Amino acid sequence: MSETVTVTQLNTRVREHLNQSPGLRDIWVSGEISNLKRYTSGHYYFTLKDQGSEIRGVMFSGSRSRIDFEPVDNMKILAFGRVDLYVQRGSYQFIVETMRRSGVGDLYMEFERLKARLQAEGLFDPARKRPLPRYPRTIGVVTSPTGAVIHDIITTSASRFPADIVLAPAKVQGEGAAESIVAGIELLNRHGVDVIIVGRGGGSIEDLWAFNEEPVARAIAASRAPVVSAVGHETDFTIADFVADVRAPTPTGAAAVILRDRKEVRGQVDNISLRMNRAVAAAVGEMRARFELADARLSPRRASESLDVLRMRLDDLSARSDRAPWDVLRAMGGRFAVADARLSPEKALSDISGHADDADGALDRIGMMVSHTVDLAVRRMVSVGERPENAVMRTMARSTDSLESLGERLEGLNPVNVLGRGYAMVTSADGTVVSSVGDMDEGDKVTIHLGDGRAVAEIMDKEMRT
Repeated sequence: MSETVTVTQLNTRVREHLNQSPGLRDIWVSGEISNLKRYTSGHYYFTLKDQGSEIRGVMFSGSRSRIDFEPVDNMKILAFGRVDLYVQRGSYQFIVETMRRSGVGDLYMEFERLKARLQAEGLFDPARKRPLPRYPRTIGVVTSPTGAVIHDIITTSASRFPADIVLAPAKVQGEGAAESIVAGIELLNRHGVDVIIVGRGGGSIEDLWAFNEEPVARAIAASRAPVVSAVGHETDFTIADFVADVRAPTPTGAAAVILRDRKEVRGQVDNISLRMNRAVAAAVGEMRARFELADARLSPRRASESLDVLRMRLDDLSARSDRAPWDVLRAMGGRFAVADARLSPEKALSDISGHADDADGALDRIGMMVSHTVDLAVRRMVSVGERPENAVMRTMARSTDSLESLGERLEGLNPVNVLGRGYAMVTSADGTVVSSVGDMDEGDKVTIHLGDGRAVAEIMDKEMRT
């Protein structure tokens, strides 16, 4: 009968088998670090991979003192250790006891050192990045003449806004590639292109290394024309990407970044044309309305009709202006007659007569002013085309306001109104106005004039105010 075991027992037997196998202990494994995580315990967990496979790796804190560098993602290493099985999860892993950098790992460290130095110099600063021309006429391309990059750029540009493409053939991989790329950038700048694409297809870090070299970075930074970096796949980053004015995700995408889509441009042109047509139509309509209004205002028939209306309103204003002073004088005369009948003292009548004379003079002046104002308004309306009805109404309003103000002043000087507010006027037996206590003696009879009549009184006592 076959043996039955638990999962834990099975994983334990596999672990013991792996630990006892001499081919899985004390071995060196070459690979590249990825997904590196360092925990607070000091342990490192990562994936060790090559082009065909991967394995989970772990380096415990006790083994960290055996290495003189800090492991990072993309670093290629030689790891020494053993194969093990984590029983609880049944996961296969490589326990790293020590490691050392190898090959491309050194390249990666060189990449990081150059990146940090150029960044400190400000070559990656967004403030120095230049915008791409909106409609470039000539595009320069630095790449291999036999690769797929130049073919993809030409194919993509065919469906976009047209531009000339100038190729500067360059070696993009291996010995002398960096010098070839620099020469291509300088050649295109001498040619006077509007923008430059520097790129190649994807590959390993070794394949892309020419775009990580310092001469290429400095040639891109010194270029007079803006530079678009289009190196490798979207996940690949090189020093050229950081220095360039714009990074395209792929060489094919570089043409799309630089050249606008023809349909988009055509749509914008159509939209602008429509807006221009609407603006012109609106301007023409507004000007036509203004011309029609001006034509109506300049019509001889309308001008004659307006002058007729003006003449009638001026005649009416003149008649009202002539009547207004006399109406006021008649009203004031009636009031003065009432006051004269009720107030017999000669001094009060003399004062009223004086005020009446003042009123006559003021009304004469107002009449002259009204006549002058009317004449002046007529002349102004004829000379500047002022609307006559507005001028007439303003003149009438000013004349009416002046007459009403004068009437209020005369009314305020009326002694009857003063007496009506509770004051009294005292006259002696001969009708003389008594203005002082010294003018009266005890036993004298006086007349007290009030607002609604008068009364006779006898002076019983008097007292001078000190």
